[in-house]
Parts: sequence; structure tokens; C-alpha cells
Amino acid sequence: MAARMRVALRLLLLYIFAVQEGWPVCVDVPSDTEAVVGNYMKLTCIYCMKREEIAAITRVNWFYIGPDDRRVLIYQYDGNPREPEDIEEYWRGRLAWNGSKDLQDVSIVIQKVNLNDTGKYECVVFRLFEFDSFMPSATKTIEIKLEVKEKASQDTTALYSEIMMYVLLVFLTFWLLVEMIYCYSKISKSDEQAQDNATDYLAIPSENKENPGPAVME
Repeated sequence: MAARMRVALRLLLLYIFAVQEGWPVCVDVPSDTEAVVGNYMKLTCIYCMKREEIAAITRVNWFYIGPDDRRVLIYQYDGNPREPEDIEEYWRGRLAWNGSKDLQDVSIVIQKVNLNDTGKYECVVFRLFEFDSFMPSATKTIEIKLEVKEKASQDTTALYSEIMMYVLLVFLTFWLLVEMIYCYSKISKSDEQAQDNATDYLAIPSENKENPGPAVME
């Protein structure tokens, strides 16, 4: 009984570990490109790093390019997220940092979106990697074309994808539970069979064990 409990606990810990292992993974997903007037809008900018690249100096510049093709610096990260000192009054106080602690996600949020926010946004990420013998650098630019609408449009594709994602998660969870139950039942049957064999052996009279009978002559 104790052996079965230990195996069940190990399987449960393995299940929990397998689920938790997927949480910190960086996924390079594109940003939404449609916003609604009066709501907030997250401009997603993700620059995933490899394990050996975690030690890096990161700088981020966010630009807005309007219909007149004028490129305006609206937000930046240089050790701390902040607005530029000479930011235009239109953007002042409307942007907020929404990035992660490891700086793989360097997104920002536009608060109280209005129709004039329509345009192209650029997220320029500069990284200076810190290795033992050299310090290479890399730059990545992500463009987001934002369209602001007065009312939200129904995105059936996104809804279908979200439903399928939840169905897949439920299926995987159910499959892991079935595997745990199957393994537990196999171990239980194996222990019961071993106990039956031991009981049958003990049920044999002692004289039959010592004298198995005359040898068969050919």
C-alpha cells in the first residue's frame, strides 16, 4: 500500500511539474491591430531571448508615425520606463509601461484611445549582450499598424482560436489524469498478484515443500 501511495504521489508531482513548466516560456506573439475609442490598447512588443542571452542591457524606443509620415518618439526604456523629456503634449500621461521583468516583453499601453491614435507604431529594441570574452549587440524593430474604431468588430477567428485553445487544454489535462489512473491500476494489480502468489505459497503444507515427490523416471 505504501509503495502504491509513493508512486501515485510521484505521478501527481510529475503532472504538476509538466503543467508549470509551460508557464514561463516566451512566445513571440503579434500585437492586436484594432482598438476602440475610449478603451485602453496594449501595443505588444516581444523580443524573446535564449537562455544564454538573459544577461543583457536592454534599451527600448517607441515611435509613432502618423498620416504625415512624421516619426515621433513617444516612450522609452533605458533602465527605467519613462516618457521622453520633450514628449508632445498630445501623448503626455497617456502611455504606460506593460513589459515583463526579464524585458522579453517590452509592451506599452495607450490609455483612453481616440481616433487620432490611428497610425503606425514602431518598437525598436536594442540589446547589448554580456558574455565573458565579448559583448555583441542586436537590434529588432517591430511595426504595428493600429486602426481605431468607434465600435468593436466581431472577430470570429480569434473567438474560434480561443475556444480551441481551451478545448486542447482540457483534453491534455484529462489525458494526463487518465494516464495517472491507468498507471496506478497497473501497479495495484501487480501488487495484488504478488500478494496472491505469496498467499498460495504459504498455503502449501510444509511437508510438500520439503518433499516435492519422487523424481519421474524415464
